[in-house]
Amino acid sequence: MDSMKKGWFSEFGQLWPGQTFSLECEEVLFQGKSPYQEVLAFRSKTYGNVLVLDGVIQATDRDEFAYQEMFAHLALCSHPDPKKVLVIGGGDGGILREIAKHQCVEEITICEIDQMVIDTAKKFLPEMAKGFDDPRVTLFMGDGCAYLEQKKNEYDVIIVDSSDPVDGGPAETLYAAPFYRHLKEALRPGGLVCTQAECQWIHLNIIAELIRFSRNLFSHVEYAYTTIPSYPCGQIGFLLASTGDSCKTPKRTIDESLNKYYNEEIHNASFVLPSFVRRAIYKDENSQ
Repeated sequence: MDSMKKGWFSEFGQLWPGQTFSLECEEVLFQGKSPYQEVLAFRSKTYGNVLVLDGVIQATDRDEFAYQEMFAHLALCSHPDPKKVLVIGGGDGGILREIAKHQCVEEITICEIDQMVIDTAKKFLPEMAKGFDDPRVTLFMGDGCAYLEQKKNEYDVIIVDSSDPVDGGPAETLYAAPFYRHLKEALRPGGLVCTQAECQWIHLNIIAELIRFSRNLFSHVEYAYTTIPSYPCGQIGFLLASTGDSCKTPKRTIDESLNKYYNEEIHNASFVLPSFVRRAIYKDENSQ
């Protein structure tokens, strides 16, 4: 295992050349190769259990809530009354756990391609994977793009919890314009999508391209972010694309006692970007 040496896991990725993030490993819990990717789970010394896909950290016990809560609640609180929600990816179950906090949601469908990810999360990250236990959840095993092609005018909110767009990886097609057209077609009037949109410190070119073609499809396209120490540069972003109103101000609130990270103030603040980011991804500051 190239990423595990002398008791330390080190994350090397083609999307963040010249840097790495390392965690001291106490025990390798699982290692396997699915038809789609390499799956690793280990117990770290300071971050609890860790899920890794193709050498890239997806979740840790210590900080996963900063990602899961912001991903789910930025999207759901930006819709006035979400009833049907689709999650593409997210096989660890964390997004499902957060969606389940919204009692107005009647149906939650998750489309995940890799059964090994689900099984590994259920065994080693049970506090996240308990999202699968909600009775409103329906699991569809398969490719997210193919699933979306069959869906028209069906969902209020779609959340795309994908891995990074590595060449040849399972998420590569999820960062292309045709996929976003399918996302829009699957939305009900006033619906919105929220997708994983990379790191503002090292992926401005990817973010700018996502925003460029999404603006041709949606009424409002906005970038927000959260802090999370186990992700590259300690930050990860979300692209919110709406066929209705802006997502910068929540339309609904959620009981803050249910969360560790998300609240109404941080919803608003997450869209406030450094000047260099705003100039790079929006090109025209006056339009945002």
